[in-house]
Amino acid sequence: MRQNIGLVNSMIRIIAGLTLLSVYTAKLTRKPYKESYILMILMAAMKVAEGIVRYCPMTDLLHKSKEMNDMDLGNIAKEGSPFNPS
Repeated sequence: MRQNIGLVNSMIRIIAGLTLLSVYTAKLTRKPYKESYILMILMAAMKVAEGIVRYCPMTDLLHKSKEMNDMDLGNIAKEGSPFNPS
């Protein structure tokens, strides 16, 4: 897994993730029956983890889909490669 976010972006993710994590943990202690707080805690923890490892799966997916759109599939089919577009 290759790092795909910068240092400043990772610091912002860590700070924002820790802030959201502390806010929603405090809210969860007041209203433990709210399931949406648990979801937000998990999302905040994911942002902290993305900042620590400097890898974002959504950014990687976006880059890969952009590469697939930029690829010229017409030349591949003309060269006789075993590419099946269906």
